[in-house]
Amino acid sequence: MPRLLQLVLLAATVLAAACATLPPGLDAPKSPSSAFAQPETTALGKRFDALARKHAGRSGFYLLTDGRESFAARLSVAEKAERTLDVQYFVVQQDVTGQLLLGALLAAADRGVRVRLLLDDELGIDGGTKIRPLAAHPNIEIRVFNPFVARRDFAFVRGVEHLLRAGRLNYRMHNKLFIGDNAVAVSGGRNIGDEYFQASTESQFGDIDLAVVGPTVRRLSQSFDVYWNDRLAVPVQAQPLGKPSAADLEACRKALAEHKQNVAYSEYVRSIPMHDPLAEMTAANSRLVWAKAMLAYDTPDKASTVNGDHPGHLMWKRVAAAAAATTNELVIVSPYVVPGESEMALIRQLRERGVRVRILTNSLASTNMPIVHTAYRHYRVPLLQMGVELYEVRPQSGHPTTSGLVNWDGSDALALHAKVFVFDRERVFVGSMNFDQRSLRINTELGLIVDSPQLARDIVARFDSTTQPTNSYRLLLDPPDDFGVQLVRWVGVDGGNEVRFDTEPGVDAAQRTLIESLSWLRLDGLL
Repeated sequence: MPRLLQLVLLAATVLAAACATLPPGLDAPKSPSSAFAQPETTALGKRFDALARKHAGRSGFYLLTDGRESFAARLSVAEKAERTLDVQYFVVQQDVTGQLLLGALLAAADRGVRVRLLLDDELGIDGGTKIRPLAAHPNIEIRVFNPFVARRDFAFVRGVEHLLRAGRLNYRMHNKLFIGDNAVAVSGGRNIGDEYFQASTESQFGDIDLAVVGPTVRRLSQSFDVYWNDRLAVPVQAQPLGKPSAADLEACRKALAEHKQNVAYSEYVRSIPMHDPLAEMTAANSRLVWAKAMLAYDTPDKASTVNGDHPGHLMWKRVAAAAAATTNELVIVSPYVVPGESEMALIRQLRERGVRVRILTNSLASTNMPIVHTAYRHYRVPLLQMGVELYEVRPQSGHPTTSGLVNWDGSDALALHAKVFVFDRERVFVGSMNFDQRSLRINTELGLIVDSPQLARDIVARFDSTTQPTNSYRLLLDPPDDFGVQLVRWVGVDGGNEVRFDTEPGVDAAQRTLIESLSWLRLDGLL
């Protein structure tokens, strides 16, 4: 069928489907399933169950700030799993690391491991990707959260559908979770892609994950099951392209094998830590921290919960309660900062009680989402007027280091992507939730609040390193002028000398003008 005719037919289908409020395939038959019930019978389960029994119901947490180590941890979980792999992501890219992990999932399925792959449909999982064909494997099941009708190949039609059904399609699953044998999990801020794992030659996202063992893994698995069995999780075979064929799978298998062979001796693959991160977690000098933790995640149908149509749980309520209970210091790390009225009121109350509030986010020069900056810029002056200490990451660090939050090695452009709160240096939140309105009120999110002074001290030390004037700008306010207006100044250090800027540093006048113009649209509620 000629591609133009395909496009016309698909456009007609999309226009018809746009009248519907529910995702395509919602009523398709699907079998409920749940996490593996006996993790202690697997090698991973035995290894970590023995450790957990020594710690009176606490869970073990291993901080992953290095992208290569975080990639190696996921790869190790996939390679060592014996019974199940439960994988949940907003984005899985088709690059070096993405294909290596997909290959590891396929290899696990070949060993008899049940693989459940739950992905959001914001970027699409087909249209030439190596994800959809995996569903032809008898041990791999793929479900798509809140799917489009139009697939990735038809970007224009997909855009039209998004416009016509924005109320539903604007709502995405942003959770990140990788679980092996219900015994060990990796969760945090990273999607699957080269820029998250220090594999990109163009950009690097500084991020934080937690590897988790012990009782908390079971609770993470329960959250996965809630999403997996939800009505919005649609089997891939119920999508317009249908179930992939055995031939599709074999072609994908061949492509993934060729990719693995092609990159086997690449600089990146050779730079991945030779040690096994899972073995590091059981070593005598391990960084594994044992603590109590609370799982916080949004109900899958978050939109209905936010609107009050259906009961459910909202993770921001738990994080906000922890923030409101601080008495000395609140530290926030988020790539995007768009607090609404209630969040500003919370910060104001903390400052009135004398609580120190420090926030680290991206500068306009470092952000990967300039559109969000159009909303963030409205909050800088009010935050500074409250006495909040506000920092913006520079796109190139003055002192490349592995001791900061971003673990930048000096080779690429840098963007902050971590999502962390530290409460009184006693508790920490690590998860997928940005401090913006999209995360707080639109997308679904997942995270952990861990009662650990040790983790808190480690993250604050990294925060302090990242906010040094060679690595980040400190934002300050000028005294009010004759009209009461206060202007923002960016302060840093270059070549050992203090530098000050009275406009967004590191970008040209055209970029600044564009952001200032778009900021008049006041898109805060969508960003």
